[in-house]
Amino acid sequence: MHRVGSSGNTTNSTRPRKEKRLTYVLNDADDTKHCAGIMCLAVLKSPVADASDYLFTGSRDGTLKKWELAEDSVTYSATFESHVDWVSDCVLASDNTLVSCSSDTTLKTWDCLSDGTCTRTLRQHSDYVTCLATAEKNSNLVASGGLGAEVFIWDIEAALTPVSKSNESPEDDSPNGVNGSGNSLPITSLRTISSSNSISMHPTQPHGYVPVAAKGHKESVYALAMNDPGSILVSGGTEKVVRVWDPRSGAKTMKLRGHTDNIRALLLDPTGRYCLSGSSDSMIRLWDLGQQRCVHSYAVHTDSVWALSSTPSFSHVYSGGRDSSLYVTDLATRESLLLCTKEHPIQQLALHDDGIWVATTDSSVHKWPVEGRNPQKAFQRGVSFLAGNLSFSRARVPAYKEPTFSIPGTPTIVQHKILNNKRHVLTKDTADSVKLWEITRGIVVEDYGTVSFEEKKEKLFEMVSIPSWFTVDTRLGNLSVHLDTPQCFSAEMYSVDLGISGRPEDDKVNLARETLKGLLPHWLAKRRHRLGHQASTNGDVSSSARSLAHSKIEVDGISENESTTVYPPFEFSTVCPPSIITEGSQGGPWRKKITDLDGTEDEKDFPWWVLDCVLNNRLPPRENTKVLIRVYDLCRCSFYLQPCEGSSVQILTQGKLSAPRILRIHKVVNYVVEKMVLDQPLDSLNPDGTSSSSSGIAGVSLQHTTAGDFRSGLKSWQKLRPSIEILCNNQVLSPDMSLATVRAYIWKKSEDLTLNYRLAQGNLKKCLRFTFAAIHLQVVLGIFVEGFLCLRKLQGIILILPELSWGPCKFGF
Repeated sequence: MHRVGSSGNTTNSTRPRKEKRLTYVLNDADDTKHCAGIMCLAVLKSPVADASDYLFTGSRDGTLKKWELAEDSVTYSATFESHVDWVSDCVLASDNTLVSCSSDTTLKTWDCLSDGTCTRTLRQHSDYVTCLATAEKNSNLVASGGLGAEVFIWDIEAALTPVSKSNESPEDDSPNGVNGSGNSLPITSLRTISSSNSISMHPTQPHGYVPVAAKGHKESVYALAMNDPGSILVSGGTEKVVRVWDPRSGAKTMKLRGHTDNIRALLLDPTGRYCLSGSSDSMIRLWDLGQQRCVHSYAVHTDSVWALSSTPSFSHVYSGGRDSSLYVTDLATRESLLLCTKEHPIQQLALHDDGIWVATTDSSVHKWPVEGRNPQKAFQRGVSFLAGNLSFSRARVPAYKEPTFSIPGTPTIVQHKILNNKRHVLTKDTADSVKLWEITRGIVVEDYGTVSFEEKKEKLFEMVSIPSWFTVDTRLGNLSVHLDTPQCFSAEMYSVDLGISGRPEDDKVNLARETLKGLLPHWLAKRRHRLGHQASTNGDVSSSARSLAHSKIEVDGISENESTTVYPPFEFSTVCPPSIITEGSQGGPWRKKITDLDGTEDEKDFPWWVLDCVLNNRLPPRENTKVLIRVYDLCRCSFYLQPCEGSSVQILTQGKLSAPRILRIHKVVNYVVEKMVLDQPLDSLNPDGTSSSSSGIAGVSLQHTTAGDFRSGLKSWQKLRPSIEILCNNQVLSPDMSLATVRAYIWKKSEDLTLNYRLAQGNLKKCLRFTFAAIHLQVVLGIFVEGFLCLRKLQGIILILPELSWGPCKFGF
């Protein structure tokens, strides 16, 4: 049991520490597309005239994707995968650096020109990070805000500078691009900007960089913006006010009031004099920071305004929001025009040449032709209106019907159901397509198309009971399967039921253990190759043997080849591999595809129980904690075995029996037959009829008495055995049912299961027919023999016949 002291508790009481989980995300067949809503956009303009520009998209699926923009096409380029939750925002910083933020509370920096290299993970926020802002002419400066009422101002160049290591304060260089401790970055000094404009110094760790922390906010921050030089920062959120900061000194300069609901979007003109704000009150306001007042209000939308983007001259603003409409507004004349109407709410906008990229809650991205270089041309295509106190009853006709480019995504999973066999999950997506996933292989085994989810769920119902060894959610748009120790090791199945050949019929397979082995074969192979290569390079053969010994341990009679073999029901696809989300002892959570693991990951990256299972083929030792003992008990089922009421069949035992939950009823039948026909199981007899020395019990134990062995397989004497029926609650049980299924669907009580046995009704009738036939045969034979003897005597021939006895017992009475 791992224990840590309770926070705020001065006594010696302790509480159990929750072990780190492992999650794997099942990817769609086409992993080049997003599978959830698009949260952010960023356009990288090429400095060379003939070179391609790039579009970066961040999604709720936890990834960013890079797209190459040609004049007449859009091509997928790379996936940036490291965040473990929604990607909330992204901006371009200096030196081709992309900065992203996420609901996983981190910021990450990426090399824009790479195929997805995460160069740094920055940890300072205490809650979801929702927004970023950067200065056009000082792009090394980036601000971040989040739900923890925090705003941090980062010097990206300083944040990316390697921290000098020391023996007192080591920093781990994680292969997953995670900074050292997994907590806050080590810092020299922290300037806290309070609401009273005072700057206080906080004692911190002696090494490294940390950003300026603006703590004037009392509630969540949803929007940030900076002017081109980076001399002014504005922020807004649930407090309904716009706060203005000087990021160079850390001082709060003003507070602007006027909105009646959350502020969701902000823009600053290049000089920093004017500020645009969009709010959930459906209004867009223009603020003069010099006069510290609102100079214009624009009533354009019918619902919350979530996204703003302006022309370089700050003469026109493009806006979108919850009403799924995109508008352009002349800030001087207040003339507005509906450009297009979409099916989904608009979350972010990005101008690119004469068009504008639009991100929505859908997984697709579209570019609309909005005359970005000369917005006045757009007003000639439709009917404009004055963005004032306007009645919205009048219908508005969009100026554009179709986008010029579209980057399609895949449908998002919105509904799921774990089936009773605990290996299949039924899903429904936004396209109303119903699919059946096999989570131990990470693939879609059946695509039913557009059918009723509820009807299909009923058709797939199976009367089986297997412990819940995993949980599932669809937060990232696809299935995320969570494994938590020790609960995940509670489910077992027989090899024969999984279709695994070459194994004994009684061979049990732990589903979580085999799933982990199926997820990490690439990592294990690369790890062994790396360890062997390092040892051979150093010329130390014995060291190589010691290094590999950890992964070659033989446990419970299982050889190395058997322990590393991945059975077919647990083989994951390498064409569309799942992604792992987990964390070890250092560095914090991370995410990678299973094929991208390079073998360097160790206990700093993986939970200890995962490594112990994959490398040593060991499950968590049950003696370590009471929880593990309870999980072990989940794998077994206690029950009583008694004759049916009124039956003349002998009583086999008075004790309580315990057997694996997955034990089939036909094995209980075998046990009853063995006890009825013999005084001991036939398997314990040698061919000559003598008893063998082994009398162990496999798979079943008694609390008070000794029971026979529940074994499978046809025995030589079973052709002559009586036919036995097992009942529960007066219902005859199918031989293929497991004890767990009987308990869940037939017994339906909390107390120990009670099973009854009797001679099968069909077998009893056969026995009676045989008995009557034997009696009839005896009478006929008696008459024949007596007549024959009389005839021989009459002929004077003396014949001595052996004594004949026709007792009923000879016929099995």
